[in-house]
Amino acid sequence: MTPAGRTVARAAAIGLALALFALALATIAVGWQVARCLPYVSDFWPLDLAEPDGWLLDRRIADLQDDPALCRRVLRAPFIVARSVPDESPQTGCGWTTAVHVTKTAGARLSVNPVTCEMAAALAMWMEYIVQPAASTVLGSRVTAVEHFGSYACRNIRGSPAFANHPSEHASANALDVSAFRLADGRRVAVLADWGHDTLAGHFLSEIHKGSCRYFRVAIGPAYNEAHKNHFHLDRGRWHACR
Repeated sequence: MTPAGRTVARAAAIGLALALFALALATIAVGWQVARCLPYVSDFWPLDLAEPDGWLLDRRIADLQDDPALCRRVLRAPFIVARSVPDESPQTGCGWTTAVHVTKTAGARLSVNPVTCEMAAALAMWMEYIVQPAASTVLGSRVTAVEHFGSYACRNIRGSPAFANHPSEHASANALDVSAFRLADGRRVAVLADWGHDTLAGHFLSEIHKGSCRYFRVAIGPAYNEAHKNHFHLDRGRWHACR
């Protein structure tokens, strides 16, 4: 092939690659818009905690927030032990709807009340498919209890001046700050003490933080800023961030 021919062939290949990339982006964009326009994905494909993945998983988790009956059907043992709690209609940005009291998930004690149904579902799936497998593989012991700093708090976002005047997801019980894990062999793995270290505990925390992005829309920890040096902030709000 002549130099001119090779140039033409190279240009054609680049053009084809760009066209395929543009098509892929357009397909994703269309799929996202279709998902947003569907009244309820769960009308024909409800969330099942026994399935760790699936098409439109994020949307199916979100559908739980507007359907108390679906929430009760989805949140079931052995994945999670939870019961519904009365709504506390939001006043001045604070309150909750379709919330539950969680006492156990994936075989581990996790007492939190209230927490929104979609957060509870995300917690159950994170614990079942990310935390417990990582604990067994990396640490050689299962998690028996999860420690946290709470779900509901009527306050604005902290640690970021740009959002200082915006209600936190904690103000609607749609977040949880996880601080440590108790293991069956007696060990305790804490974000403050173990994050960032080249140890088994450090690797475990890194792995479960990375995996949390599959089920939560926001998953931020010590690498994000000083305000999160001792916990993972997990929430199911409108924004998406994994840091």
